[in-house]
Amino acid sequence: MLIGRVLTDGRVNARVKWDLTDNLSLTNEPHMSHGMVNFDYKGKDYRSQFQMGNGTLFGASYIQSVTPHLSLAGEVFWAGQHRKSGLGYAARYETDKMVAAGQVASTGMVALSYVQKVSEKVSLASDFMYNYMTRDATASVGYDYILRQ
Repeated sequence: MLIGRVLTDGRVNARVKWDLTDNLSLTNEPHMSHGMVNFDYKGKDYRSQFQMGNGTLFGASYIQSVTPHLSLAGEVFWAGQHRKSGLGYAARYETDKMVAAGQVASTGMVALSYVQKVSEKVSLASDFMYNYMTRDATASVGYDYILRQ
């Protein structure tokens, strides 16, 4: 599958996705100055991803369902060109009416999000991001209204 879009500032983004098997897919996201290849594998209750990009960028992530409602994840990356690496952990709790997620990374980022389903067509959401190294914080709230179902 080929997916693309043109942005208002003139940039063109493109993505190629190829499902090698029911569980394994290969994606490529070339950009003018950046190229990335993702290898995704999904099992019954887990998903893993390996990324390679130009500039000696490598990354891996893994998410596992621990219970029917709780999932735990971890990720690691190494950017050789910039000599940076990072490690992150995440948790997600989901019911039929809400989703709550949290993430913390060695880069200093802490992210929290919450989505509450109000009705079949309306959901309310909020998120909060804080970088404990730079002390930057952002928060947002929003809604999702489904016009057709």
